[in-house]
Amino acid sequence: MRRWFTCYENRLLFVLSLSFGFVFFDRNAMSFLAPFVAQDLALSNTQIGLLVSALSLTWALSGYVLGAQSDRSGRRKPYLLAAVMIFSACSFVSGLAGSFFMLLAARLLMGLAEGPILPISQTLMAMNSTPARRGRNMGIMQNFGSNLLGSCIAPLVLVAIASHYHWRLAFFVAGVPGLIAACLIWKYVKEPKATVTTTPTPRARTTTSLLDLLRYRNVWLSMVIACFYVAWMVLGWAFMPVYYLNERHFSSTDMGILMSVLGASATLCSFIVPALSDRWGRRSVVVVFSLIGALTPLAALYFQGPFWALCGLLFVTWSASGVAPIFMATIPSETVPTHCIAACVGLVMGMGEVVGGVLSPVIGGWLADAHGLSAPLLLQAACAGVVALLGLGLHETAPLRVGRATALAGKGATVP
Repeated sequence: MRRWFTCYENRLLFVLSLSFGFVFFDRNAMSFLAPFVAQDLALSNTQIGLLVSALSLTWALSGYVLGAQSDRSGRRKPYLLAAVMIFSACSFVSGLAGSFFMLLAARLLMGLAEGPILPISQTLMAMNSTPARRGRNMGIMQNFGSNLLGSCIAPLVLVAIASHYHWRLAFFVAGVPGLIAACLIWKYVKEPKATVTTTPTPRARTTTSLLDLLRYRNVWLSMVIACFYVAWMVLGWAFMPVYYLNERHFSSTDMGILMSVLGASATLCSFIVPALSDRWGRRSVVVVFSLIGALTPLAALYFQGPFWALCGLLFVTWSASGVAPIFMATIPSETVPTHCIAACVGLVMGMGEVVGGVLSPVIGGWLADAHGLSAPLLLQAACAGVVALLGLGLHETAPLRVGRATALAGKGATVP
């Protein structure tokens, strides 16, 4: 382990994945602690929803704005370090909140601080990864720690603290890991000296304006894909538990197991699916696994076999979660010049957050009220199908595939 850690590429991957896991641990705290907070502060369901969506909105805006600012300055580490420290402080402020508006202000500021963390982290990872490992590294960085800590461990730890002690203490505890992450970033992350590690493009520019980024086909396609992909994920997390309880009549324990299977699948596939994209190509993996993801809500709706078999089906089909870092970070980083990566990743991520994360639950809830709880799950399946269809339009960027295609074209062979 010590020998593995001496390689800077591995050390950076460990620190950034762990740090982003702490970010999601903190970000998801509001959702897990909402019942306790609502009872103590007399909050309505609408106010709870505003607390969640407010963070998503400022997260999306700051991801692009501050990511672009770090591009212009040419510095990554100071922005990343400041963002991690501020969002940790906001968690402590959340624990001190005595009213809805104080809590809302803390969550808005937290979103502003957390927004640039993913774009800057993925920029660092792209600039310091060997080409053959870039997809895998960026997948692990974005999905492994966030799913392990934010989806699997956070609900167990935070709910237990809130149940046995108080929700305010849970927010205080949620802020501590961020301070640990800041120490690790300060000690182990270096300001990158590399200039270009991505696949060269004939349209490389020296600007990070929005219009210039949108000139790249992969960028605007990834933005549209993000909208439908985030909707696929959010609809699943929001409506599958209710469907299991109210329509399939599973016990709350069984429902919890079924949802935890998704977190376990996402953790494992965080490095398997992106690694496959290094070998098979980014486009083919996005298309194939998105089609597999369309089977997740269909299994929840129609599979009537043994419980263990349903768990297995959900585990396999939720492997589509591993697609996120491919179109959200890896493909953009291999499409635009290095000095535009953070802004580009922030733009793609922000579009997915605003459209998919904010609008899809509203549309899904309206469909559920009008047509039953199966409607949002059918919408979820349709979103995965749209992602697969859009994925067909992506230009391939995987270095191994691009290099092979270039070599074959040079020999006058037909490129598959």
